[in-house]
Amino acid sequence: MRYLLFLYFCILLTACAQTPPPEGFIALRDVDYAGTGNARQKLDLYLPEKPSAKPLPLIVYVHGGGWESGNKDDTGLLFQLIKSGDYAGASLGYRLTQEASWPAQIHDVKAALRWLGANAQKHGIDPSRIGLTGISAGGHLVSLLGTSYGVKELEGAVGLADPAPKVACVANFCGPANFLTFAGKGSDIDPEQPRTAITKLFGGPVSQHLVAARAASPVTHVSLDDPPFLHIHGTADTLVPYAQAEEFDAALKKAGVSSTLLTGKDAPHVFFSADLRDKMQTFFDKHLRGKAGEVKEGLISLP
Repeated sequence: MRYLLFLYFCILLTACAQTPPPEGFIALRDVDYAGTGNARQKLDLYLPEKPSAKPLPLIVYVHGGGWESGNKDDTGLLFQLIKSGDYAGASLGYRLTQEASWPAQIHDVKAALRWLGANAQKHGIDPSRIGLTGISAGGHLVSLLGTSYGVKELEGAVGLADPAPKVACVANFCGPANFLTFAGKGSDIDPEQPRTAITKLFGGPVSQHLVAARAASPVTHVSLDDPPFLHIHGTADTLVPYAQAEEFDAALKKAGVSSTLLTGKDAPHVFFSADLRDKMQTFFDKHLRGKAGEVKEGLISLP
């Protein structure tokens, strides 16, 4: 039942009208990063109206929805992070599972990242200062972008062939990290049962798609050269188990990568608070703008 309510919530998000950008920003909507005309393979770019004297860092957002719903108009979190005017922002669309199964989703967001890198100078963006964030399925995709740099099997042939810029940091909000350890950890999503988000993603039970599921898991590709990570996860998440964040955080730390786990005690799958927003801002300010500040691992203050 909770899974069905989650899907209903995602459908409502999909139906929402576009939110105007923050005051002082212009929106370049529906940029076709793939060159296909497909409405799902487009991105929206948000730029300050007044050009900056220096190229701006960019925060890229990838929406959630179980890889089967949601869209790039879900910009509430992104707008909170860029509204100061110190950043440009981008929100990415990608093909959903009713149109294309894995690995279409990672191929699309990698293509979008390549487009952003290739067009950075044109739009006053610094391609060496790109940070990523995403919620749920979007958290999974940005995490995989962060750990799979240069993994050829996940690059795909969508859009430009230019090398993708290496991202500077990743904020993963309750995204799956390891599909091979997902089952039996308190989730309403059973990766072995038909018609769940994960079986739709891979075209069948994970046990029948182990190679794809392993390659799709961000923990598989963890290495010392990965960017710093921030993880946000609620202990009462009934869709993506909190254990996924713990496993991912531990794997990054073991590899020598900077990783910080923020915990929402008794919090559900998606939650928000002023404290969380401030911690995320501090994380991006440090890694994209070089500002002093540290995000300490531990509990998030909730309303």
